[in-house]
Amino acid sequence: MVGRSARYGRGRSLMGGKAKWLIVLFLVIGSIVTYCSSSSINPITGEKQYVSLTVDQEIALGLQSAPEMAAQFGGPDPDPQDQSAVDQVGQKLLASTEAGDTPYEFQFTLLKDEETINAFALPGGPIFITSALFDKLQTEGQLAGVLGHEIGHVVGRHSSEHIAKQKLTQGLTGAAVIAAYDPEHPSSSQQSAAVAAMIGQVVNMKYGRDDELESDRLGVRFLAEAGYDPRAMIDVMHILADSSQGPRPPEFFSTHPNPDNRIAEIEAAIEAEFPNGVPEGLIK
Repeated sequence: MVGRSARYGRGRSLMGGKAKWLIVLFLVIGSIVTYCSSSSINPITGEKQYVSLTVDQEIALGLQSAPEMAAQFGGPDPDPQDQSAVDQVGQKLLASTEAGDTPYEFQFTLLKDEETINAFALPGGPIFITSALFDKLQTEGQLAGVLGHEIGHVVGRHSSEHIAKQKLTQGLTGAAVIAAYDPEHPSSSQQSAAVAAMIGQVVNMKYGRDDELESDRLGVRFLAEAGYDPRAMIDVMHILADSSQGPRPPEFFSTHPNPDNRIAEIEAAIEAEFPNGVPEGLIK
């Protein structure tokens, strides 16, 4: 009887192992198929990308999230003159570029926060800049550089791309956790899960850096089309670098490339836009 029980035990163990790997395979295939089935061609960049939201869903998400995000930075700035300046530059960029022909509902909001140097965009069109950053900008062209970059995030559909990639990473990470699980050595499987999660996080960070660089290139393009000197974006990078407090983390572990590397990319984009040199008369 002992031998028979042992044989049954081995059978159950084998079946359990097969079931585990079937679950892993199902998770991996399901995650990849779901991700790959969401591809589309971006009309602004001309690139194939994988997105998890429709344009209407992006707009709805942005409009729903905008009040809460604004509240986190003290709400809208009460100075109507400064807000008007932000609106005017934002609308000029839209009127002169393909971004204005998209269905996105752009809104440009100056936030009251005087401490946090930041600007960001929500999916679907809401764009924000803090008073702390606005007050450091010295020219209209520099403000256009900030807003043009954020418009690039919206039309580049970076939020929807990031959500799709995050879902893919979560599915693959879940498969890795199940594959690594060992009931006799649970601490070992926990370590494997931690490693898998870290890998997934780093992968998504890399996508974030690529998005920042693409938005810089789109910003150069939008500024040039709107009559602004795109070199103003380089001035913005210097402002951000001078405003940085404390040592920056290594670029590989940051979602934003350091300003020095971004300057090199911006200079390359400017040269591609103006191979014979930046013409005179552009707004700086």
